[in-house]
Amino acid sequence: MKESIKVRLTLEDGTVYYGKSFGAPVTSAGEVVFNTAMTGYPESLTDPSYRGQILCLTYPLVGNYGAPAKNEENNLYSFYESSSIHISGLIVSDYSFEYSHWNAAESLDEWLKRNNVPGVYGIDTRALTRRIREKGAMLGKLEPEGMNTGFYDPNKANLVDEVSTRSIKKYGAGRYRILLVDCGVKYNIIRNLLRRDTTIIRVPWNYDYHLEEFDGLFLTNGPGDPKMCVETINNIKRSLAGNKPVFGICLGNQLMALASGADTYKLKYGHRSHNQPVLLAGTDKAYITSQNHGFAVDNNTLAKDWEPYFININDNTNEGMKHKFKPFFSTQFHPEASGGPTDTDFLFDNFLENIKKSLS
Repeated sequence: MKESIKVRLTLEDGTVYYGKSFGAPVTSAGEVVFNTAMTGYPESLTDPSYRGQILCLTYPLVGNYGAPAKNEENNLYSFYESSSIHISGLIVSDYSFEYSHWNAAESLDEWLKRNNVPGVYGIDTRALTRRIREKGAMLGKLEPEGMNTGFYDPNKANLVDEVSTRSIKKYGAGRYRILLVDCGVKYNIIRNLLRRDTTIIRVPWNYDYHLEEFDGLFLTNGPGDPKMCVETINNIKRSLAGNKPVFGICLGNQLMALASGADTYKLKYGHRSHNQPVLLAGTDKAYITSQNHGFAVDNNTLAKDWEPYFININDNTNEGMKHKFKPFFSTQFHPEASGGPTDTDFLFDNFLENIKKSLS
């Protein structure tokens, strides 16, 4: 194994960490965030919600099961959440240069290189995570020895426009037609819907879908500040004036909140893990959920016909909302998981039940 190139990680507050390169030996800049999950880095790296972010994984050993093969089903990669890597850079404590898994096609190092994404290992990810928790999510940059770059703030860009489909796509041939507004959809959302006798019409984030024929509206996850998606919010406002069932996840929760008159705000360092506990509002039922978001809905701004659906047990932030009379609901967490727990995938069944009732 040849000697690794030295890499400098610089945060916007001036804090500097040094590590060694794997993946592509290039510079990168973005918002530095952390994820505490113990598994699932192929899913995380291909999650469009990470667009523009340098991801720090707190689990100490990464790379030991390589990168999966690109098997396809329904024109979707079976073991990834999109068709490409979306993170701007990867930070780990200990990188495993040897890997072993029944489905591994290549190493994590090779996969990152092919996608021109830099990685750095040998950094104290515990110290970095504590810094972010204390100071909040910060801009950062990765610079291999002899290279330089500036800071970049992805929250000032319309990241949804970068990751959304450019054309209308159709999946399945089921009974119930779902209009899916793609703000950066994870493939497992589509997989979950297809398992429930649906036909999915996937449209761009800013597409005026009101002339399309569909039975239910789905608002997907995605990256960045929801207030950048003005066209989407205006389209949702028209939908909320009607009665067709609506289900939103993650960014979809925030967009539905903005369309209904509520407000959103940026969290100090976000929720990114597979073990976030949420409470079904008004009950003692708790669920463990997978999460990846940096913005949240302000519960205090919900309109009179809306109420919180789930609440985060750790910090009491909004984890979903629902209409008191119409078949509209959303979650801030990811019931489709991938990776993470599937405790709440019954919410897809609830969405389909709402559709069946509306058609009866």
